[in-house]
Amino acid sequence: MTEHGVARSSASVDEMRARARAVRRFAVAATARTRASHIGSALSVTDILVAIHFAAMRADRSGVHGDHCILSKGHSAVALYGVLAERGVLSRAAVEHFYENGSLLAGHPEPNPEAGIIFGSGSLGHGLPVSNGMALGKRLAGSDGHTWVVMSDGECEEGSTWEAALFAAQHRLGNLTAVVDRNGIQGMGSTESVLGLEPFADKWRAFGWRVVEVDGHDLDGLASATQPGAQAGQPTVVIARTTKGKGVSFMEANNDWHYRSANPDELATALAELAG
Repeated sequence: MTEHGVARSSASVDEMRARARAVRRFAVAATARTRASHIGSALSVTDILVAIHFAAMRADRSGVHGDHCILSKGHSAVALYGVLAERGVLSRAAVEHFYENGSLLAGHPEPNPEAGIIFGSGSLGHGLPVSNGMALGKRLAGSDGHTWVVMSDGECEEGSTWEAALFAAQHRLGNLTAVVDRNGIQGMGSTESVLGLEPFADKWRAFGWRVVEVDGHDLDGLASATQPGAQAGQPTVVIARTTKGKGVSFMEANNDWHYRSANPDELATALAELAG
């Protein structure tokens, strides 16, 4: 594992793939053990979080003036905990208590400075506004730190998201990168049937953002797309096209797994598919 306090990882694509498989195995097993929800969302966002934490963020710059990543789609917290364990920020013992009474690792992230979790998320539409404040604060403090925020596509139906998008463009927050997990499915159905987002990229451009579209399971492409400082004076949004439930055949693109967790037989099948 990469230990907390060292410089930015230069993880290869093969290493990131191995870490993503490990995170997915942990997430499937942890949610099955505790009967927690949202495994489909966790599996879709795993590659995004791995790319940010192992190829973009500087792990030695985690203080006030350093690099930060907020998981706005807090319902997929189990994937974040798995990534933080892979980084060595959270211990294996700690993550094994996910979603248990008394654990600091709840079903949605709660502030935990020792783990680098500085914002409690779960109520959608708040991550981008908070990240705006962080990015602006870094600039005013003369810091070269970067802020990433990982969002769901469903929360892009929230008015607060678009107000924050306007703010970031007006204040030319080039030290801010939003990554949207565009799996096309939200709690009650497809995003396009609930409240259509397309043409999604054009909307962000119209709000003054630099837009990058990428396969959200291509770790090489994600690593490149999420690098900081790509364009000074303009915020960047990475639209990562993903598959909900990625990596487990019977979970992929199946919205039952927004709320379900695996039973013992399903868990065994899922772990076998994720064995690499």
